[in-house]
Amino acid sequence: MYLEIVSPEAKLFSGEVESITVPGALGSFQVLNNHAPIVSTLINGKVKIQGNIKLDDFNKLIFIQEGNDTFFEIQSGALEMRDNKVILLTD
Repeated sequence: MYLEIVSPEAKLFSGEVESITVPGALGSFQVLNNHAPIVSTLINGKVKIQGNIKLDDFNKLIFIQEGNDTFFEIQSGALEMRDNKVILLTD
């Protein structure tokens, strides 16, 4: 599935991933390929992206990679999944 992570300042990431796990307002949840359409608010916590992704130098300051997993912290945000495309808006 395709993932875009956007902040008010810039697009932080865009590319193909296997899954994303986010801190939803009602609890953490994972989104996989072919997930049903969803819109959710997000709270303070850690986002986990699974997949073999390559980050440019700017994004290395924000993201932490451990093997096939990539992590970063958010304060709040929103997520939309539709047609195998995830848009994560965060501050």
